[in-house]
Amino acid sequence: MREVFQQELEEVQERLVEIAGLVAESIEKATTAFNSSDVSLAESVIADDHLIDERAASLDELAIDILARQQPVARDLRIVVSALRISASLERMGDLAEHIAQLARTRFPEKVVPKELRPTFKELGRLDVAIAKKLHLLLETESTELAEEIRNDDDQVDDLHLSVFDKVLGETWKGQAGDIVDSTLASRYHERFADHAVSIAKKVQYLQTGDWVAAAQTV
Repeated sequence: MREVFQQELEEVQERLVEIAGLVAESIEKATTAFNSSDVSLAESVIADDHLIDERAASLDELAIDILARQQPVARDLRIVVSALRISASLERMGDLAEHIAQLARTRFPEKVVPKELRPTFKELGRLDVAIAKKLHLLLETESTELAEEIRNDDDQVDDLHLSVFDKVLGETWKGQAGDIVDSTLASRYHERFADHAVSIAKKVQYLQTGDWVAAAQTV
């Protein structure tokens, strides 16, 4: 029974890695579609979002079943409970990638944001993709160095997010009301995507230490 239990725990972690890989693929496609007005790519992100949702739901069912049958304790319990929370964050990250793709599709053939903000959004997209790839690797390796890199990348995303608000609300802004709405929404989606990655990084460190306070302080 113990061997079966350990195999189930390994499966939980493998499924998290698989979902993280799908999320990384989704955000890479979504940000490319957003910045290049590629409607076909945007539609593929939207069409494939259900794959992330289904895998997250399946993982949740497995984790709940393990809790009911095995009644894990200590680190094993932390693994299962953290998996449920990480799964929810990954599913939300997939949704945010879909939202970015939906903006690209809605505004096609035009670009979503005005010319003066496009370099900022290219950088936001680059950072989100980098964060997603690091998160995928983090869930495989539980590397504290990767967790720290994700936090640092998130700080850059936050700065860019604030710069978008400063720009569209500034006195020199010449854009239309619709540009303000699209730009602030898109910036928020990018920012929240990175925030969820940081939240997952904290949970991974919690798995290692068993101390939520320590994990929160180190990430």
